[in-house]
Amino acid sequence: MKKYEAMFIIKPDLSEDDKKTLFSQLNDIVVENNGSVSTGAVWAEKRKLFFPLKKCREGMYYLMNFSSFPLSITNINHAYKLNDNILRVLITKLE
Repeated sequence: MKKYEAMFIIKPDLSEDDKKTLFSQLNDIVVENNGSVSTGAVWAEKRKLFFPLKKCREGMYYLMNFSSFPLSITNINHAYKLNDNILRVLITKLE
């Protein structure tokens, strides 16, 4: 298993319950693909975006560290892109 870091830009207008549900979904996707989440936290609350993403001018940043097999990353990334509450996602491998 290798260590990865995922940065999400999430819609800023979500309620607290929706945020908790979304964060648990993000963790569940990694666990469903035989991975394990080490940390996950809000990196920044509402921040103005340089350019609009899906008609949103602001976004909330969420940072998650996890371990997974390299072949599972494409499935994880695809599942994240299907979620409408996620504006952008970037998954990088940690050294």
